[in-house]
Amino acid sequence: MIAAVAVACGGGNRPGGTSPQSLTIYSGRSESLVEPIIRQFGQATGIQILVKYASTSQLAASLLEEGGNTPADIFFAQDPGGLSAVVHMLSPLPEDLLNLVPDWARSPTGQWVGISGRARTVVYNTERLTEADLPDDIYDFIDSKWKGRIGWAPGNASFQTMVTAMRTLWGEDKTRLWLDGILANSPLLYPKNTPIVAATAAGEIDVGFVNHYYLHRFLAEEGESFEARNYHLRAGGPGATIMVAGAGILEVSDSKDPARRFLEFMLSTVGQQYFSGQTFEYPLVDGVNTPHVLVPLSEINRPSITPQDLSGLRATQDLLRKAGAIP
Repeated sequence: MIAAVAVACGGGNRPGGTSPQSLTIYSGRSESLVEPIIRQFGQATGIQILVKYASTSQLAASLLEEGGNTPADIFFAQDPGGLSAVVHMLSPLPEDLLNLVPDWARSPTGQWVGISGRARTVVYNTERLTEADLPDDIYDFIDSKWKGRIGWAPGNASFQTMVTAMRTLWGEDKTRLWLDGILANSPLLYPKNTPIVAATAAGEIDVGFVNHYYLHRFLAEEGESFEARNYHLRAGGPGATIMVAGAGILEVSDSKDPARRFLEFMLSTVGQQYFSGQTFEYPLVDGVNTPHVLVPLSEINRPSITPQDLSGLRATQDLLRKAGAIP
């Protein structure tokens, strides 16, 4: 899906490219999440913006196919894995920009920077369970007492990032045992996170593996009576992975200055407050307050894992296929 922001873009030097004061953004983040802040940037700067929306994996594949002929100036990805797949196509970013975020939230080679953080959690039905009923570690959901009570979305990019973290922290064999154990518990299959949260509150399932912020959107719309809450795993591990959505500038871009301004805007107080206040994600820049409804990052027992550790998406998908979790 391609969307114009502000006004339509003119032609440029590259095929399908834009003029130096315009940007083409390939966004693996959904339009409902990022269109308002992208539009705000366009209105504040007068820069003309064209956005192509698709999944992060689809856009990474498009960039690899297009190579030096890509019209993209910026790749705004949902996860480090997508950025790592095309890192050789990205331009080094200025140190002052990279230093706005923690080491774990940026490219180890300086070619992309994190924009916001998302925590993996377990969402649970509050009528049937309390946090005390839930295991310390996500591995323990293979216990047969959870049979028929779990919802998951193994085709979802964020779930696959979590499984990549499992492969890093646990190794291939233990990760395969976990997948086999969950499948033996007859989990209900969903296409993405939102219906998992809805199904949990409705009592269709008791627990689901999701990103933290989906629950908060339901709470904002339906209030405290919504019968689901997030649980951050006490033992931490891969089920408590903090995933970074990030962006980089294409090396072939004719619009590197506007592209840099875009990244600076996303990491400004305005941009960071948008993600924390409107999409309920974690700001990555010091000094920007986390909404009171979110558990502070400092209180989440997140695993020690680098963006590079989360780059093995293809091997993760191969493992999921072998286990029978995805086609």
